[in-house]
Amino acid sequence: MAAVTALAVSGLLSAPAGQALMGSKALTIGQVLMVGSAPSVGPALMAGSAPSGGPALMAGLTLVGANVASEAMAQQTQPRDLLAEPEIVKVSRADRAGFQRRFGNVQWTGAGFEGSTVIDRIPTRELRARLQKVYGDPSQKLRDLIDGADFRPGHYIQFEYWFVVNDEIPMMVLDIDGPFGNGLVFAGASRYVDLMPEIKRTLSSKLMEITELGEYEDHYYDINEQQWYLVRYRDGSFTNEKISRPRNLR
Repeated sequence: MAAVTALAVSGLLSAPAGQALMGSKALTIGQVLMVGSAPSVGPALMAGSAPSGGPALMAGLTLVGANVASEAMAQQTQPRDLLAEPEIVKVSRADRAGFQRRFGNVQWTGAGFEGSTVIDRIPTRELRARLQKVYGDPSQKLRDLIDGADFRPGHYIQFEYWFVVNDEIPMMVLDIDGPFGNGLVFAGASRYVDLMPEIKRTLSSKLMEITELGEYEDHYYDINEQQWYLVRYRDGSFTNEKISRPRNLR
């Protein structure tokens, strides 16, 4: 997804610690139950006896019942992402091609991710270790991009995690300044922009609830310094070692 990386570099994706957006809110489980529960109309109506008030009241009750049923039916057709805590599933390196085929025409945006969370204030190198512990290896690293025909200097990222949320919402999380910055860069499908704040909060919560970090080893190239780094978390320590260009990345 070199295009997404290019968007990040050009500033079109959501960087950390932005301003919260005032978007429409997803329905809570409580609201869903309220819509789906029809009120009791009493034994008289159950027995077929019209309540006092005549045909007009009966028509009113019929209309209310129809509205409740209509709202309940509409609620049942709402996408799953409105009804439950987001389920965030990582796309493996082997499944990247399928992800690209499925979401190749998505309009990517950083809108909706601007609201500040705990992870926006944490060094990216630590977040990389937290992602490793919770989700395993990244979906894509620098080695997966550098041999591409359309590779450009702006694509020098350290890592990218690709996710599918609730089986239908694509999302990407990546670094913007290798191990030297704070927070992460987010991108999601524009049609789900109102759901992004909750998705980001859920991801932040999952990353912060762990008490042990995952070890990793990445490469990063600093364009300004024209310097390669071997970036690691191992034996409880973070290191950014200056190196020559790795042979496997030539």
